[in-house]
Formats: sequence, C-alpha cells, structure tokens
Amino acid sequence: MLLRQLASLLEIDQAIMSKIESGHRNPTKIHIEKLAKIFEISENELTMQYLSDKIASEIVEEESAFEVLKVAEEKIEYLRKQR
Repeated sequence: MLLRQLASLLEIDQAIMSKIESGHRNPTKIHIEKLAKIFEISENELTMQYLSDKIASEIVEEESAFEVLKVAEEKIEYLRKQR
C-alpha cells in the first residue's frame, strides 16, 4: 500500500503520515484503531507494540533501563489501585 493511500484511509495529510512512519510524530489512539482495522490486526497488539517501542527508545541508553521498567511497573500497579 502506498503512503498516500494509507494517509487517505486514516484521513490525514500525507506529510503527517510520513512523519509518523519515520518516527518524527506519534500516531494518535484513533490512528492506531484505524490502522488495526485496515491491516486486520489486533488493536491491543498494535497498541502494545507502539507503546513498547516508545518506551524502549526513550530509555535504551540508560544504564539502569531494566530497573526503570520494574519501577514503572510498580508505579502502574499503585496508580491503578488509586482509581
């Protein structure tokens, strides 16, 4: 599928689609939902891959990256209990 075709299906400008593809802009939740439908894949799986890529690229250079992930997991558990 061509970039312009995908942009059209997502109802976004081709330049924005290009920035998402190159990692210079993040897709929205709505974009992820539409992409999952377009490519007939699980929205949950696509969201998980997107978020894990985002987190990994943010902390990859940190010496304590794995410890950061463990602390983040604990914080998520705590925050969910607060709801």
